[in-house]
Amino acid sequence: MNSDIRKLPTGFGRLWTAQTISSLGDGVTHAALPLLALTLTRDPMALAVVAAAGTLPWLLFGVLGGALVDRWDRRRTMWVADTARAVLLAIPAVAAALDALSIPLLAAVAFLLGLGGLFFDTAATAYLPDLLRRDPALLERANSRLRGAQTAMSGFAGPPAGSALLALGRAVPLLTDAVSFLLSALLVRTLPAAPRPVPEVRASLLRQARAGASYVFRDRVLLGLALRPAVGNVSFLAVETVLALFAHDRLGIDTYGFGLLLTAEATGGLLGAGIASALGRRLGTGTALTCTAAVEGLAILGLAAAPNPYVAGLALAVCGAGMGATMVLAPSLRQAIVPARLMGRVASTSRMLAMCAAPLGAFLGGWLATAYDIRTPLYAAAALLLAMTAVTASMTSNRRVEAALRAAARADGQDRTPVGNPAQESAPGLV
Repeated sequence: MNSDIRKLPTGFGRLWTAQTISSLGDGVTHAALPLLALTLTRDPMALAVVAAAGTLPWLLFGVLGGALVDRWDRRRTMWVADTARAVLLAIPAVAAALDALSIPLLAAVAFLLGLGGLFFDTAATAYLPDLLRRDPALLERANSRLRGAQTAMSGFAGPPAGSALLALGRAVPLLTDAVSFLLSALLVRTLPAAPRPVPEVRASLLRQARAGASYVFRDRVLLGLALRPAVGNVSFLAVETVLALFAHDRLGIDTYGFGLLLTAEATGGLLGAGIASALGRRLGTGTALTCTAAVEGLAILGLAAAPNPYVAGLALAVCGAGMGATMVLAPSLRQAIVPARLMGRVASTSRMLAMCAAPLGAFLGGWLATAYDIRTPLYAAAALLLAMTAVTASMTSNRRVEAALRAAARADGQDRTPVGNPAQESAPGLV
């Protein structure tokens, strides 16, 4: 049977529901935590500490966390992580009710929530290909639905809900997120058990983590997939750092209009996630990834040159569409070609590279805007994205992608339907 028409298994529906509920809670907390911090202090550095604390686990423990996930039962790791996050959120909720909140407490909570997210996200990434038997077409469909739900819940519904719930009481959004984690944990516990990866020769955790990282850097396809979000984060954070100022000073957009501008980007992300599979089938996954990267760079270039808010909104929507499609196609390909025993480490290594690149992008954007002009970070970001597209195009070409899929199929001892149209593999201009 063609995998393009095969139905996703029932277990995926429960996983999708769990992650949708959890994403809604994440969006609530994403808006509520900085607002809670703002009720305690106006010190920008203190607010920055709370904002940055959630990303630190990926920087400090990303690869080690992936090595642990490769040792543990992935389904159990997911529900334990969500249960722990639910219990954790009860602490600041009680503190808020007792008027005992503090910046150090919020920063610690953000850090531990980020640590729980590291384990949950890595385990979920590793569990999905087991659930779908590493079928590339099913993985694209599944990741498209997961990405779309995540964008809708954490990008659209969650933040305004968090702000509204905060008006009812400082503990309310925290308790809401706690409930979302509990519901997610209960659903995850009902998922079918996945086979445990074949254990490796016993080695230290650090050595296993290093083996997972080196696997990414030795494989040209995986390295190309990892470079895209890493360079992308440098570019996008350079833009994000100055976007509010650019919108206000150059486009005359007020606070309400800036919210609409961000909504345009999220809307594009939903569209991109929805059409990702069709792009992969039409162009081949490798060519589709090259095209989406080029679209992102050209869209940022259009944003830099935008003469009015409407053109800027269109540019951000197009950029969001490219990002949304990339974030479906790239993880799906990685899940299809990486051995199960290494999936956690490979996924966490790629994520860690992207997270480490983000502060560099923020610094770059601020420095360029200060030293030159408010548009300069946008032009620099576009140049970086287009240069990255040229560098990685051959690393993730259709020919390399198909070869990686065939090698993975042989290693699994099963046939694999290629991502995209096999007839395009040797077509001129597609590799």
